[in-house]
Amino acid sequence: MKTESIPGAAVTSESESYIYIACPWTPKGGGMFKVADYLIQAQSPFSTRAARLRPLDTRGSGHALASLWILASALGRLVRGRLGGQLAGVHVNMAERLSLFRKSAIVVACRALGIPVVLHLHAAQLQHFYRDLPRPLQGLTRWVFSLPATCLVLGSAARQFVTAELGVPPERVEIIINGVPEPSQPRRAASEDTPRQVLFLGNLSERKGVSDLLQALARPGFDTARLEVTVAGGGDVATYQASARQLGIDSFVHFPGWCDQLQAARLMARADLLVLPSYDEGLPLVILEALANGVAVVCTPVGEIPSVLHDGATACFVQPGDVTGLAAGMQRVLDDPAFRQTLERNGRALYEQQFSLARFFGSVAAVHQRHFGTAGQPRKDSAGTPKAAP
Repeated sequence: MKTESIPGAAVTSESESYIYIACPWTPKGGGMFKVADYLIQAQSPFSTRAARLRPLDTRGSGHALASLWILASALGRLVRGRLGGQLAGVHVNMAERLSLFRKSAIVVACRALGIPVVLHLHAAQLQHFYRDLPRPLQGLTRWVFSLPATCLVLGSAARQFVTAELGVPPERVEIIINGVPEPSQPRRAASEDTPRQVLFLGNLSERKGVSDLLQALARPGFDTARLEVTVAGGGDVATYQASARQLGIDSFVHFPGWCDQLQAARLMARADLLVLPSYDEGLPLVILEALANGVAVVCTPVGEIPSVLHDGATACFVQPGDVTGLAAGMQRVLDDPAFRQTLERNGRALYEQQFSLARFFGSVAAVHQRHFGTAGQPRKDSAGTPKAAP
């Protein structure tokens, strides 16, 4: 008998089958890590008949060159798992840039070892990255995508890219919408005396529209009375702090930096509005987490967002780069309680229908059962919440 040192693990048998969930296993791996971590946290710690979901780190948290050692270690674990006979399959989470090449190595190794693979595409920008690759690397990418048993995508736009440009047969492409846990923190009770809380949560970058957000907050006529704005996340924090000072909004705009799961949950629990003015996205987990918390969302209709959200019903849409429209959208949600409550109520209902962690885990488990012959078992509270540290 042994105890696994992974989230959601318990005492399990040496002969128990398991499934690797491959991705950069560090919180700074972004949404791809969070999706994988949510799956592992949601599995039952007690089942002896289901497969265990285990993390397979493909990147590490150090320099890109150091990631080569992490990748080599991952490949070694695949060999040991194959020789040991307990590795049922590998669920590979892929994005663009170096992630494409690291995960391609995992996919090819699994093919050589006879290990079934499911490829889960999270990239918002892979199509742009792919089109800029030299033709030989484009051909190699298409070959890699031909190897997995199935390719999971976030929505119809990604499915179109994978089938039309990467040549994956439509019957081997499945749409699975991500899911997130129930909130772990109670919602703040707002009153007329408390400041209005606006939250941006994500990597601070131009692609995420952070400069547009700061400029919108500085627009003449934008009501900043009783307003607190939190711009949370990693990236070039110092540059955006300097921009806030130059725009004269640093008195109410705060930059706490990168936040762990518990810190992010606390920020979301007290937010009146989540804003995400991105130029390019897949289906951001932070929006799904806002819906789960009953937080109104102002965002751009990019990527898969307009296929699941509806303007004026479950979100307030603004166009990418439209600073005036962004300011107006935020002001409308903040100043119109009835509209804000409509977004909150409808967003929460949509979460319960489509984005719960239990639904997501069940969808992934069904894919694993079909292609690996086994699957993880959800914990009884997996409609609920991964355990956060106090």
